[in-house]
Amino acid sequence: KSFQGNSMLIAHWQVHAGEKPFRCSDCSKSFSVSCHLFRHRRVHTGEKPYCCAGCGKRFRWSKTLSTHWRVHTGK
Repeated sequence: KSFQGNSMLIAHWQVHAGEKPFRCSDCSKSFSVSCHLFRHRRVHTGEKPYCCAGCGKRFRWSKTLSTHWRVHTGK
């Protein structure tokens, strides 16, 4: 596997090594990649950045919005 930057390679190594240096200050859950901690923080903040264009309902996760969208499309 190739990486564009050294930091991406280090993050990749941390996943395989089981290292989880990024810890949530609210629940102490740990993550190997900082963006996963950033995404996890939504659980505690209540942030819902994904908005349905069909009805305006908001969601915490993009996958949940994608699943919800089927209500409008029938697919």
